[in-house]
Amino acid sequence: MDKEKLWAMIEENYLSLKPESLQESFASHMEFSQSKTRYTAQPIDYYKSAAYAIRDRLMEQWNDTNQTYYHKNVKKVYYLSLEFLMGRALGNTLINLGLYDKLTEAIGEFGIDLEEIIELEPDAGLGNGGLGRLAACFLDSMATLQLPGEGYGIRYDYGIFEQKIEDGCQVERPEHWLRNGYPWEIMRPEYQYLIKFNGNVSTHTDDQNHTTYEWENTENVLALPYDLPIPGYKNTTANTLRLWSARATQEFELSEFNMGDYIGAVEAKINSETISSVLYPKDDILQGKELRLKQEYMFVSASVQDIIRRYRVKNPDIRNLAEKVAIQLNDTHPALTIAELMRLLMDVEGLGWDEAWEICTGTCAYTNHTILPEALEQWSLSLFQRLLPRHLQIIYEINHRFLAMVKGRFPNDPGRLQRMSIIAEGPKKAVRMANLAIVGSHAVNGVSALHSELIKQKLFADFHALWPEKFQNKTNGITQRRWLKLANPLLSDLIEKNIGEAWVNDLFQLRQLSELTTDEAFLAQWKAVKLQNKKILAEYILQHNGVAVDPHSMFDIQVKRIHEYKRQILNVLHILTRYNRIKANPQQEFVPRTFIFGGKAAPGYYMAKNIIRLINAVANMVNNDPVVGDRLKVIFLANYNVSLAQRIFPAADLSEQISTAGLEASGTGNMKFALNGALTIGTLDGANIEIKEEVGDDNIFIFGLKTEEVAELNQHGYNSRDYYHSNDELKGVLDMISGGLGQLDSHVFQPIVQSLLEGNDHYKVLADYSAYISCQERVDEAYKESDHWAKMAIMNTACSGKFSSDRTIMEYAKEIWGVTPVKPLKRKDRPDES
Repeated sequence: MDKEKLWAMIEENYLSLKPESLQESFASHMEFSQSKTRYTAQPIDYYKSAAYAIRDRLMEQWNDTNQTYYHKNVKKVYYLSLEFLMGRALGNTLINLGLYDKLTEAIGEFGIDLEEIIELEPDAGLGNGGLGRLAACFLDSMATLQLPGEGYGIRYDYGIFEQKIEDGCQVERPEHWLRNGYPWEIMRPEYQYLIKFNGNVSTHTDDQNHTTYEWENTENVLALPYDLPIPGYKNTTANTLRLWSARATQEFELSEFNMGDYIGAVEAKINSETISSVLYPKDDILQGKELRLKQEYMFVSASVQDIIRRYRVKNPDIRNLAEKVAIQLNDTHPALTIAELMRLLMDVEGLGWDEAWEICTGTCAYTNHTILPEALEQWSLSLFQRLLPRHLQIIYEINHRFLAMVKGRFPNDPGRLQRMSIIAEGPKKAVRMANLAIVGSHAVNGVSALHSELIKQKLFADFHALWPEKFQNKTNGITQRRWLKLANPLLSDLIEKNIGEAWVNDLFQLRQLSELTTDEAFLAQWKAVKLQNKKILAEYILQHNGVAVDPHSMFDIQVKRIHEYKRQILNVLHILTRYNRIKANPQQEFVPRTFIFGGKAAPGYYMAKNIIRLINAVANMVNNDPVVGDRLKVIFLANYNVSLAQRIFPAADLSEQISTAGLEASGTGNMKFALNGALTIGTLDGANIEIKEEVGDDNIFIFGLKTEEVAELNQHGYNSRDYYHSNDELKGVLDMISGGLGQLDSHVFQPIVQSLLEGNDHYKVLADYSAYISCQERVDEAYKESDHWAKMAIMNTACSGKFSSDRTIMEYAKEIWGVTPVKPLKRKDRPDES
């Protein structure tokens, strides 16, 4: 048989999706991939065999998708992010392929419980919080919308860290998520790239006075790619997340080994591969800063080289790059893309400056994720000069040309030039990565309506005055496939029985639920689902924290990165106020509440780690007080991650979104809570404002200072001690904290109190305390009316349509990227590939 016909015959024979075919694949992988029999197999072998069986079927869609993109020569978007907080892959893949029930049946006949083996999969430790989870949601939406897209990131060996709580304190342990292998990734050694550091730049001028630059005498590493398939929801599309791992250019120095220098023989390998070892190395020392910059450059350089290689396969003229490529920079971490793309276009492709710059700005777009000026990334000039000398030359030239343009538009305004310069002058000169990203991109967006206005009016006001057309808003979103259909199957099933399944692809369909708020049978079913989800979480709490909580109590939850501006401390002040009220009036009726916290503190962030210790000290005091009993419990759930979040959101009654107004860019946890029928108590900050607009004033609890009121308070003088002295309850709880709450070191929490009183309470905790307590009293009253509370909860779910990442990604695709959906073709429908 002709080889082309043979290949075609094999490739057109797709694997069956029937349970019996899944059983055959499962058993085959048990024997041939795991080298196990039914007698020797361990639970991890069951998980891997199931994962491989599903991956086989996903591979077919993956290959069809990639080949279709190739043949149609489509424009693709490349999403560059230093974080991708993916969560577990098996459950999500089964949902998107429509195989969850079929695999449950298939392996169930072997006596294997699918939910039990899903629990064996580690969370891919590739992110820290909202930034990485947003990137993961976006990839899911791109695939579901059939948009040609690909993610680029780093394959960290150890991810962020595994959080343990010992004596109430956070302790960091390595999170070795790759310990048992990862069945979803495919190594692609044929696409590894050389990455350069250090060295010097030499210039050469030819007879036509054309100058070229050569970056030489460099220290080199290799970036090795690993690909993960990203399936769309029931549509045969599977996009790609490509992750880079650092490798040494030379594995082993045999001469040094033979001379007895065994450590020296592998030193270069160790140093090279450290680059992709850990997400966010501590950067309070020079070595940490250097490692972080190396991480960012390796990931950017490999990604940009790969993008150009892909483009070149079908497109000979590099000048048309922007017609086929869109690059989205997720925050400032990938901002080096601007300088690296310019370097490759000029030094490798031979283009002149003007041509290269037009291509660069036409290709790149930048998403800002912070309002805090101190959080904008900067790199010291001395470190940058040593590590990336050619890039600094390019950045100097970008800055020179840019400031000349600014001076022409705004003459006699040196202050403006200083603020807008990519190079920060002063005693410690630095490269401002946000400024570089803005200058080198054709679009800049914020991630909520408020945030986008604030960056235009305050953070980047000078740039907005120069280029108002560049600035846009793209309110963040979440994928309903993971955060409702997978995470909350009980509620998902209830919804589908009443309004069908269309909401999985169009979240606005949930609006139909608003018509069921007067249906008594539906209300009863809704409450039963919530209670069962709370029982599931209560069992988890009992197993992991050893505390029995009442599932009929209100589950009041704040789970997010621990940071002062997110104001977990305000939540603690309320808990202690509540505790004191119960102690003072033990016979009085109180609405029972279980307060649940979760989140990690950055290893070098002392105040955040002390807040975790405070929460656990309060929990120890409250949970062991017989007077309080079940009326008040406090729980800190360790090692908050995606999988734990999938347990928490379905069980929540109240969602704490209480950041200082004007400081939270968007937030996506607030959206996940609302989607799962939790009510929000929050400030008018980030996406809370848009949630309020969608659900209505009657279905949300808003309190506290507005953004402009915070600014006004700062402008006219704020004295936090005035609040301390004028409110006896507040003074009482602060004094309790200052006294140590029974800790051996009675002074341990004084830095927290001092930051509120002596440090003048930068995040306005005390200014919002009274309003917060009053708002919590309204929450209590509402919760007493269970039917009314259920109606409010239903309205939160019903009005969550806007907060799908599908909507966000459609806006990016139309208004920034210029990419359109492409349906994958099966092998027989594609042109001849020979």
